[in-house]
Amino acid sequence: MGKTIAICLGRLIFGAVFVMAAAFKFADMQSTAGYIASAGFPLPLFLAWIAAFFESALAICLLTGAFFSEAALLAGIYVIFLAFSFHGPSRWSGNQAEFGFFIDHFTFLAGLLFAAVHGPGERLAVRVGMLRSETGI
Repeated sequence: MGKTIAICLGRLIFGAVFVMAAAFKFADMQSTAGYIASAGFPLPLFLAWIAAFFESALAICLLTGAFFSEAALLAGIYVIFLAFSFHGPSRWSGNQAEFGFFIDHFTFLAGLLFAAVHGPGERLAVRVGMLRSETGI
């Protein structure tokens, strides 16, 4: 019972993080686009919309358990991309908080990798995915 509760809480936390991220983007897409532009990316408004829908899809997968391992792996790649793109070494000079934000992404990655390997748990999970247990994931 304790294991099930811990897994469900973990999934809820992962899902909530991506729900909040997507909600902030949808609430003020122009600010998100401005932030993306400040990092030097082209087509910032387009990328902001893509990020919002991608984060929404990740949240759905992580909350329901459908394509859970695949979503956790993609989320891990995304989180590290965000760490380097928006909080990387070029932003550390004169702003120690940026280094902390950068490191926090790796903590999140660790949890996502653990989740990807162990799956969504036995309860409250939709059993859909492309990765099979024989692949080791």
